[in-house]
Amino acid sequence: MKHIDIIDIFEKNELIGTEATVCGWVRTSRDSKNMAFIELNDGTSLKHLQIVIDKAVISEIADFMKLGTSLKVVGEVVKSAVAADSVEINAKEITVLGECPQEYPLQKKRHTLEYLRTIPHLRVRTNTFNAVLRVRSVVSACIHEYFQQRRYVYIHTPLITASDCEGAGEMFKVTTIGYSNNYKSEEEYNADDFFGKRAALSVSGQLEGEVAAMAMGKIYTFGPSFRAEKSNTPRHVAEFWHVEPEVAFAELPDIIEIAEELIKHIINTVLEKCPEELKFFDAHFEKGLIEKLESVASNDFAVMTYTEAIDALLKADVKFQYPVEWGCDLMTEHERYISEVVCKRPVFLTDYPKEIKSFYMKQNADGKTVAATDLLVPGVGEIIGCSEREADLDKLLSAMEARGMSLAEYEHYISLRKFGSVPHSGFGLGLERIIMYVTGVQNIRDVILYPRTVGSIY
Repeated sequence: MKHIDIIDIFEKNELIGTEATVCGWVRTSRDSKNMAFIELNDGTSLKHLQIVIDKAVISEIADFMKLGTSLKVVGEVVKSAVAADSVEINAKEITVLGECPQEYPLQKKRHTLEYLRTIPHLRVRTNTFNAVLRVRSVVSACIHEYFQQRRYVYIHTPLITASDCEGAGEMFKVTTIGYSNNYKSEEEYNADDFFGKRAALSVSGQLEGEVAAMAMGKIYTFGPSFRAEKSNTPRHVAEFWHVEPEVAFAELPDIIEIAEELIKHIINTVLEKCPEELKFFDAHFEKGLIEKLESVASNDFAVMTYTEAIDALLKADVKFQYPVEWGCDLMTEHERYISEVVCKRPVFLTDYPKEIKSFYMKQNADGKTVAATDLLVPGVGEIIGCSEREADLDKLLSAMEARGMSLAEYEHYISLRKFGSVPHSGFGLGLERIIMYVTGVQNIRDVILYPRTVGSIY
């Protein structure tokens, strides 16, 4: 049906004094003796549009006042009687498009995020998720914008794979057979399955991305990834979105520069395009959020080694839940202390022990560490995992053999080191993690439409 988006009602001054048709859902309503008021939202704006009903013009209003009801409203756009910088509509005609009963679960103005997770199909109608999904859309678009403007090639890597990029085995099995007692071994089971071998949902497009980078030079992937990690924390979901650039002829300092530039591009875009949403998050989720983002966008990130970080943690006058020693995998509490207390800004932590990092990372000359870095940010912890990839065939094979990996499963990947190998680097940025950072939302379940977590699928 022909109508005008509510965002246009607010932004186009030429509509004042004209008749307009708008559609949306009732977010709040109030009634008085001679007048009634409805706050309407159609999803195009965080701000609601006030519909003013003169009961002398429209007398039967009961069906229009129920929260959640969808309406079509025809009326005159006028300047707001109470807000000098806003507009409203004096209704002449209202049509109910979809009724909503009293048991509509969003009756109160404020609900806890925990409660809203129980109604994911309706929580998108709240201010919080209106703002979150709008920011998510802007961030997704600007990620593509960043890489496309720099002539990266967008590559679609497979979601079904036979290899484990991380080497941890935390993958969702893909099968057409399901449970069966008809096979004597796993090998026999896999041989009879759809692909004739073990298959799983991909945890990362990196390995295939490296293949593309060895021909195209600069590529990026952007799509869903899946991890069957049983971590029921505010930072983990089983299905998430992932952007992964791979850059030929780039060493670790080069890819660190690219990662910092991308983060600043994202922040600057959100500051420019989502001012109302950021004001909302600043008021309700993280005081000082806008100031934090402006500071991050205008200052250099810190760089320190893993060894320096361990020294700082050992000297810290803090009792951590998890003990610290050189060689340990840093936990969120450690990452946040380094970024929030030691550096007080985003920091690239470099040169991790090779035993706690993946097989594909370039081995440093010291024989103990790899050319890897994680970007740690205040309030979240790690949001980027990054490394220079091992380009030396013998060193790659040695790392894989030390982990007991099947070389046959990685034949194509290994072959890249035989045929014109070059230094190359890449990183993975979790979309949900950067959304958490720019909004101040603390739980990853609240920045994605349908969170998939341990024991929970809608």
